[in-house]
This record gives sequence, C-alpha cells and structure tokens, in this order.
Amino acid sequence: MLDGLRARYLDVLRRVRRFERREMREFRRWIEHTANLIHLSVLLLIPPLIALVTAISNSLEVLPFVLFPPLASGTHTLFADPEGTYASPTKFVGGLTTGALCGTLAVWVGVNTMLRDPLGASQLSVSPVEAALAIFLTGGLTWALDFEEPSAFSTALLALIAPAFSSVQSVHAFFLQYVGSVFVASAIVAGAFHVWREQFYERRSRYLYQSTKGDDHVLVPMGSEGDRPTAMFAARLAAAHDAGKVVLLDVVDEAAVEEAERTMTVPADGTDTRLVDPALADDEDTETEEVQVADESAQRLEAEARRIETKVGVPCEVVVVGDGTDRSRTVLKTARETNCDLVVAPYEEQNGGLSPFVRGLFRSDLDAVAFRPTDESRERWKRVLVPVRRAGDTAHAMIEFARRVGGGSGRVSVCTCIDREDERRAAETTLANLVEAFEGSFETRVSRSSIESFLAANDAYYDLTIMGASTDRSAASRFVSPPTFERIHDLDCDVAIVHRG
Repeated sequence: MLDGLRARYLDVLRRVRRFERREMREFRRWIEHTANLIHLSVLLLIPPLIALVTAISNSLEVLPFVLFPPLASGTHTLFADPEGTYASPTKFVGGLTTGALCGTLAVWVGVNTMLRDPLGASQLSVSPVEAALAIFLTGGLTWALDFEEPSAFSTALLALIAPAFSSVQSVHAFFLQYVGSVFVASAIVAGAFHVWREQFYERRSRYLYQSTKGDDHVLVPMGSEGDRPTAMFAARLAAAHDAGKVVLLDVVDEAAVEEAERTMTVPADGTDTRLVDPALADDEDTETEEVQVADESAQRLEAEARRIETKVGVPCEVVVVGDGTDRSRTVLKTARETNCDLVVAPYEEQNGGLSPFVRGLFRSDLDAVAFRPTDESRERWKRVLVPVRRAGDTAHAMIEFARRVGGGSGRVSVCTCIDREDERRAAETTLANLVEAFEGSFETRVSRSSIESFLAANDAYYDLTIMGASTDRSAASRFVSPPTFERIHDLDCDVAIVHRG
C-alpha cells in the first residue's frame, strides 16, 4: 500500500512539475511582448516608487501630499512609453520643477498685488488671474527650455493651493519648500526610471528573449551535395555565439543500402567486392553494405565540416545514424542526444505542400528552420528581409537570426503589411518595439500592399528572407489565412522558415 501511495505521489509531483514548466514557457512568451512587459513594469514599479516618496514625505514633512497626483501621473507617463517624447529623465525633472516654480511665481504675484491673503484661510479660493498666469508662465518657460511635460501644468496649478496644506508660516519658505520638494521627488522617480530603462528595458532581449540565449548548437540533416548552402547558413547562425557549434547529420536509410548493393561489383569468380574497413571485414556479423554507405557518408560530411570550419571558424561535428521508422523523429532524437537546440534542415515539398519530414520538425518542441536556397553558390547573406505579422517570440527569433546571419556589416529590414491606413501608426510602433531591443541598425517598413506583392516587388534587393512557419497559430487560422511561405514560391532570394518549439 505504501508503494502505491508513493507511486501516486510521484505521479502527482511529475504532473505539477510539467504544469509549472508549461506555465513558465507561456509566461516567458507572454512577457516577450513589449506591451505586456511595459504594463507589468508599470504595475510592479510605480506603487513602490510612490510608497518611497510617501515614506520620505511622512518622515521629513517637506513633501506636501498635493504633489503626489502629478508625480504619479508623470511617473506613469515615463514608464508607459519609455521611448516616447516625454520619456526623458531631464525633461521629467525639469518640467515638474519648472511648473512648480511658475506656480509659486504666480502665487507671489498674487500676494504682492493683494489678489489673496498670504497663508490665510482663503487659500482654497484660487484667483482666476493667478491660474491663468501660472499656466501662461509654465507653457512659455517649458517651451523655451524644451521641458514640455503635461505634469508641469499640474504642479503649477497645485502651487496655488499648496500653501493651505503647509505648516510653513513664511511665504518665501513655502516657495523654497514646494519647489525643492518637487525637484527631490521627481529626481527620485527619474533616477529609478533611468536605471530601469538602461539596465533592463533596453537589454530585455538579453534577459527575456530565449532566441538570443540559445540556438547556438545547430544540427543540420544532410542528404546530398545540394544541402551545402543549408549547412553554411546554419554555420553562420552558430558562429554568432562563442559557444556555437554545428553538427552535420546523415541518416542512412534502406534505400541507400539497397543502392549500395546494386552498385557493388561482382568479380568473375562470383565473390562480392565490398569496400569496408578491413578491421570490420573479419566480423561475420558486419552488414557490409551499411558499413560501406556509412563510411562514404562520413567522408562526405567530414569534408563539408572541414570546409565550414575553414570558412566560418565554427566547430563542426559529424554524425551518421541509421534510419528509424520516422526520419524526422530520428533527426529530433539525434538533436537531443548531441545537445543541439536548433535544427536547420533543407526545405522539402511533397504534393505541393510541406514534406512529412519538415512537418515533423515543425511539430516538435525544438526550434527548427527550413532553408530554401535559390543560389547554391551563396555563402553570405548581408541583406536580410524579415516580414512579421505581429510581435512575439517568433518575431524576435527571426530578427535575431537575421542579425546573426547578416553580421556586423549586414543590413536587416523588418517589415509588415497593413490593410488600412489607420493601422500604420500602430504597425510602426510594433516594429519599433521589435527592433529596438536588439543591437545594431535596422530598417523598418510598413506597406499597404499584400505580403505576396511586397515580397515579389522587393525580393531582388535582398539575399535572404526570413519568415515564420505560423505553427503558433491554430489550424483554423492557418486554413483561413495560409502561412506566407505556402503562398510564395518564386522569390529571387533565399528563404528561411522559422518554427519556434
């Protein structure tokens, strides 16, 4: 009975761990969306910042509570649009402080022109002249100093009623307290925002994007000499990381063994001539045809490995395995056994669609790329086009692959197509959020034409187009709108189709 309970406990524990891993993978993919990351940062960072400022206010009694609403509003503006017009720590501090200064100046004018009773009970009754003057001065000064900040107008107007909430009995002391408080509080927020943006947000591809941390051990199934461009493409991907390596794989199937049997010469005395390793020839159990095929395959792959190591400088390994019941399953099993996290395979079609081999790779939990070359002599890809449908981990992986292949001197263009002109601004923002997380220079393009027309009109300007396999979409979605690569067959550039596992 105890054994049964222990078995049930271990089974439940395994299920919980699988659930945790699945949820963590989903969370990582969710957080890769820049909009989700920003919303989560706003939710988690602004409350502690406001709490910090409140604690300082309570302990020092120098920060009037009326300051907090414009401070919270300005803080949200900073974090919600970290690359926007107002996302500048200097403008944030300068704008709020300038508004406070202009507001206190309006109060000083009001006091000295008898528009109000200084520090009296009528402080909550604001003079319209003071309000207009505060806004006028704030608008003019922030414009002149290039400190235009929406929250500056809030601090200017709050200065008109802030004396009613201050224990300071001197007008001049209040001016110093209010302006100084605004400067100190906004500086605390701006400092936190600067650290968050510089150390985390702009480096989010390094911390959050799985495509930038993995896919450096690449397995390449090699079937023929025509697969050499695929191997070179994989080598360029792996070479971008110091720990990168390429594993060249050949699967010896029954067809190759039968072909070897037919091509073996038979001498006049009727004995078979078989080119096998002499050390294995004495072994009666040796399947000499398979040994022959494996030896020839290994020699071919080793020659290709030497060529890649010489031209690219990335380490290469060679693996020859026997065919199983499913070629794609054999390749995926070998990838896991050789510690590879990316499979780059030649693109194959069957009956007008993907071959079962490529479909098998695209159904796996490993990252996979199907490479379709148009120029088998091409070994470098300096001009790369990346069409994206939406933001997400697949888009990030495609941009990362384009950056790796293009190298430091390459040019990467990221594009998307829209149906209506009113979608342009949102599309431009999406592309900007995608590329700004990566190092290097990028071009972004938004087109009103269909993706097929856009690629057909621009393929001659690029060496390579990297597009998604759409395996993250539902079957119904793919039926209504087939993946782009299934609708594009005659491009003048090489094509890489990316599947995220």
